[in-house]
Amino acid sequence: MPSIIAFHEQDTAAEYDHPREARRLDGNPLRTTWNHFTNDSGEVFSGVWACEKGSWRIEFGEREDEFFFVTEGRCRVIDEAGKAVEVGAGQSLVIPAGFKGVFEVIEPMKKHYVIVDRKAV
Repeated sequence: MPSIIAFHEQDTAAEYDHPREARRLDGNPLRTTWNHFTNDSGEVFSGVWACEKGSWRIEFGEREDEFFFVTEGRCRVIDEAGKAVEVGAGQSLVIPAGFKGVFEVIEPMKKHYVIVDRKAV
């Protein structure tokens, strides 16, 4: 029987990485991910993500959407046309499938995320 998952009750190991060198624009920020949930089909992921200051290019897959809610710090997401959206603690946004642009961490941040990566049919 499926159980409710409370992030604060999880003992999830942290995963660490940096943006790929070819995508880095400013700095080499350490990114830390605690992925608390992946559904059985591997299409939904949810957890907590933290990152140091820096920026890098991002490209979302054609079936990959992300919702996130910032709990600490501040970031800016800039699309290919140069339109920027800035969010900080207590704010959220959605990055839609197929999005290309820049992710910039203005102040060290932490966010709760839900990624839906729909499988091809």
